[in-house]
Amino acid sequence: MIWNKEMETMSQGELRCRQGENLVKLVNTLYGKVPFYRRKMEEKGISPSDVSSIDDISLLPFTTKDEMREVYPYGLLSVEKREIVEVHMSSGTTGKSVVDAYTKNDIDIWGEVMARTLSMGGTTSDDIVQNAFGYGLFTGGFGVHYGAGKIGATVLPISGGNTKRQIDVMLDFGSTVITCTPSYSLYLAEFGKEEGVDFSKLKLRAGFFGAEPWSESMREEIESKLHLKAFDIYGLTEIIGPGVAAECEFHNGLHIFEDHFYPEIISQETGEPVKEGEKGELVITTLTKTGTPILRYRTRDITYFINEKCPCGRTLRKMHRLLGRTDDMLIIRGVNIFPSQIEQVLFRIEGVEPHYQLIVERKGHLDTLEVQVEMNEAIFSDEIRRLESLERNMEKELHSNLGIHAKVKLVEPKSISRSEGKAKRIIDKRNLR
Repeated sequence: MIWNKEMETMSQGELRCRQGENLVKLVNTLYGKVPFYRRKMEEKGISPSDVSSIDDISLLPFTTKDEMREVYPYGLLSVEKREIVEVHMSSGTTGKSVVDAYTKNDIDIWGEVMARTLSMGGTTSDDIVQNAFGYGLFTGGFGVHYGAGKIGATVLPISGGNTKRQIDVMLDFGSTVITCTPSYSLYLAEFGKEEGVDFSKLKLRAGFFGAEPWSESMREEIESKLHLKAFDIYGLTEIIGPGVAAECEFHNGLHIFEDHFYPEIISQETGEPVKEGEKGELVITTLTKTGTPILRYRTRDITYFINEKCPCGRTLRKMHRLLGRTDDMLIIRGVNIFPSQIEQVLFRIEGVEPHYQLIVERKGHLDTLEVQVEMNEAIFSDEIRRLESLERNMEKELHSNLGIHAKVKLVEPKSISRSEGKAKRIIDKRNLR
C-alpha cells in the first residue's frame, strides 16, 4: 500500500527539481542563521550563490557526529528556541549527546515518513501496533507512534523491555504489528516459546525492525519464529529518527524518502562519490527539516544504491540493507569483516541459535577472532566429539565464505546476554591506542 502516491511515485525530473529548490533554500538558511555552517562554508570558499541545483551538493561541506557534539546543545538550531516543540538526542555513551530539535513542521514530516514506512507493510487504521521501541529521548518509539497515529492505527506504547508484559499485551490486545530491534524480536520469540506461546495462533502479521544491522538469514529466523512478515526500516537520530528509508513488500532494498532526505554514497577514505552500484558510506542531507537541518551528514553506515525499477510502483531510489558500519567493521589480518557477514554464515548452520558474540584479541602482533555461538537444546547434550566437529565445520564455512581464520566456540543455550535494545555483538579486547 502506498501512503502518499503523489510524492512516492513522482517522476525523477520533478523530484530532482524539488530537491534542488529545497537545497538552495536550505543552504541560504544555514549560511544566514547557523554560525557553525557559515564557518564551514566559508572555509571551503562556498557562498549560497554557488548552489543553484541538487548537482551542486558536492560543493558543500560534510557534517560529522563529533562536530555535532562539539556544538551541543543548540549550536545547530536554525530557528528561535520558542519554535522548538520537542527534543530528542542520542545516548551520548561515547561523549556529549547529539541533539535533534524539532519544530511542528518537523514533527509533521516525521509522522508523514513513518506513515509511509508502516504502510509499506500494509498497516492500516484497522491495525493494533505494539510499539516496543524505546520512548523518551531515543527517537524510535516516538517516530513509530507519530506514523501509526497519522494512519489511524491503534498504538500500544509499551516501549522496550519487560518481556513478560510484552507477551501478555500481545495476547490480550491481539497486536497485529510489532516494532522493535531485530535482536529483541528474537528474544521475544524465545521468551514466548518458554511461556508456551504458539505464535502461529497469534494475530501478528507484520513486524518493523531497525536500529541495528541485520541479515537476510536473521529475517528468515524472525519470520519463522514469530509467524509474520518482517520489514527492515532505517533512520538515525541525527537526521530525524526512524523514517529515512524502508522496505516495501518486495524486500529488495529500502526506498529512501528522498523528497525529504537526499542520499549520497561516498568512499569513506576519499569522501568522493563511488561508482554506480558500488558500496560505500551513506551521506544524508535533510532537505525539508527546519529545527536542526543537517548538511551532508556522514552516517558511517555502509550500503549501496539499487538502481532498478521496483514492482511496487514507487520511484524513490533504493539502497541495499545495511552491510555494517565503518565503526563496526573489524579488520582481522587485513580482511575487512562486518558482524552481519558472519551472521549470514552462522544462520545457515543447523544446531545453533541466532545469538552470538565476536571476541577480538591481540596475541603478540597478531589479531585473533573468536566467534561464540549458542547451541540449541537439541545438540547441547551431544557428545563432545560431535560438538568439536560442528565447531570445525563452522570455522571452515567462515573461512570459505569470508576468507578469515576464526576460532568458533559453541556455548551453552542462553549463556550469551540478551538485549532489549541494540545487541552488543563485538567485544574488542585489543589495546589499540
